Amino acid sequence: MRNIVLKLWKDEEGVTAVEYALMLFVVIVAVAAVIPALRTAVVGAFTGATTAFGNAAP
Repeated sequence: MRNIVLKLWKDEEGVTAVEYALMLFVVIVAVAAVIPALRTAVVGAFTGATTAFGNAAP
């Protein structure tokens, strides 16, 4: 049992999985922070285009 615990303790591959999980978490948080600003920009662009087409002469 002790050998198994020591082998798992020294195993570096588990650390890599944890690092990938942390990086994924950071990316998800960053994307979640950017989405509201991106939504505002897209809505503003479509509103401007709709206004421009609405004010165009027939």
